[in-house]
Amino acid sequence: MTFSILARDPDTGAIGGAAATGSLCVGGWVLRGDLRAGMSASQGASPSTFWGEDVLIEMRRGTGATQAVKQITSADSGRDYRQLTALDLSGQTGAFTGDLNEPGKGSLVFGNGIVSGNMLANINVLDAMALSFEQSDKPFDQRLLNTLHAAVKEGGDYRGLLSAALLVLHPNNPPLTLRIDYHPNDPVTALIELHKKATTGDYANWAKQVPILNDKERTLD
Repeated sequence: MTFSILARDPDTGAIGGAAATGSLCVGGWVLRGDLRAGMSASQGASPSTFWGEDVLIEMRRGTGATQAVKQITSADSGRDYRQLTALDLSGQTGAFTGDLNEPGKGSLVFGNGIVSGNMLANINVLDAMALSFEQSDKPFDQRLLNTLHAAVKEGGDYRGLLSAALLVLHPNNPPLTLRIDYHPNDPVTALIELHKKATTGDYANWAKQVPILNDKERTLD
């Protein structure tokens, strides 16, 4: 019931993901991340938040994304109803799509990232997302957002959309975790508007004082 992207920016060390769905609260269900491990997107007909968290634990232990996904998904008897993608800090990816998820469904790997989806209007949605990310010269977080727009243009979730989310982790910036949990008309545009508010003005200036991975004791100067 979802389409998502996980990606990394090798120039800055940032990792991130974006997702949208025809159901509620996609950010809370799907996206997970850890700068010491990587990113995950757990989705599908019966999504497992445990999958999303457990695959990060495995990658933090040093397991590559491909093997970590295999380990997590093979142990679950309900796996045919679930979908999982993962991206580790080296850029390796892993993916699993259970057979009982509704088509179109699948995953697509590209340079420094992976896209996946189920209940897609058509499988070309994944191609459009990957192409959008790879061809853009925008900042990393905007590239992630643009992939959601590209998915919508190609048909997206065949039910339409109700929620969208963005998660970006950067060693020199505080976490950027933005969610539109319900929007009956256009959650992707609403997410883009929220992103603009969160990255400009007083809020963005305030965020410059909070601790980050490379300065865990940061405060106001």
